[in-house]
Amino acid sequence: MSKLASLIDIINNINTIEDKGHDVVGRVYEYFLGEFALAEGKLGGQFYTPKSIVNLLANMIEPYRGKIYDPACGSGGMFIQSLKFIEAHKGNKKDISIYGQEFTATTYKLAKMNLAIRGISANLGSVPADTFFKDQHPDLKADYIMANPPFNQKE
Repeated sequence: MSKLASLIDIINNINTIEDKGHDVVGRVYEYFLGEFALAEGKLGGQFYTPKSIVNLLANMIEPYRGKIYDPACGSGGMFIQSLKFIEAHKGNKKDISIYGQEFTATTYKLAKMNLAIRGISANLGSVPADTFFKDQHPDLKADYIMANPPFNQKE
């Protein structure tokens, strides 16, 4: 137990937002998530949307300010890319509010962790839930809705 506590202390002391060009923990997290998705094959799409697709979506909608919503947010990569887009265009991250939802409990936890290690505040709902049957944000009026094509679904 003391080794786990020491590891958590070490991770807590890493300043992941001091040098925006070197988000080491975030980059390592993305790498392992991508490797996991590759190992899982089609099922990995539940956790990870390829970075090229996420970049394309962020560049298409140009989320400079307002509310961003992802109804099936997976591990939260779309939110992170949106904030990177804002930084790259000299915008202010405080002008964005992030809302999302994820059905799979494990993926919901991955998203919360992915955002937390980058110091990103988001409302992902109080529990993992299906967007169609238990909407966590029924009154939300979003400015941007980011959702990847369901390339990993057969039906």
